[in-house]
Amino acid sequence: MIKAIYPGSFDPITFGHIDIIERSSKIFDEVIIGVLNNKEKTPLFSAVERVEIIKEAISHINNVEVAAFEGLLVDFAKAQNASIIVRGLRAITDFEYELQMSQTNHIISKDIDTVFFTTSLEYAYLSSSTVKEVAMFGGDISKFVPPFIIGKIYNKFKK
Repeated sequence: MIKAIYPGSFDPITFGHIDIIERSSKIFDEVIIGVLNNKEKTPLFSAVERVEIIKEAISHINNVEVAAFEGLLVDFAKAQNASIIVRGLRAITDFEYELQMSQTNHIISKDIDTVFFTTSLEYAYLSSSTVKEVAMFGGDISKFVPPFIIGKIYNKFKK
């Protein structure tokens, strides 16, 4: 059984993330969405909120779980008995950083490899930061995130 971790902040999860999750779930026996709880950043949604939102967004996929984590990704992967890290690439600029992280993770733990998915063309421009920026100014984010998340995002900016 091959277990993979798809890590990220997912603040908020986008259609691009969901695309990678759906595609990786067809290749690996189990995919664990690792929601990074980085205490040095101030996310729009708490880790608990992000986990719940992701669970709802991917409820149609049977072999995917969601869990929050802190610390090193390789430690989380080992704790989950995962041997693969899934990363999405939108542009060549993503590749440089992701390659470096992949190599570093492999040096720390030889048992863990990284698999890269290129983003589907319709989501190549999309990031959580873009969603937040558009929402902050009251723009339409319906093409970026699932409908049930839209109100939650706008409400965060009203506070």
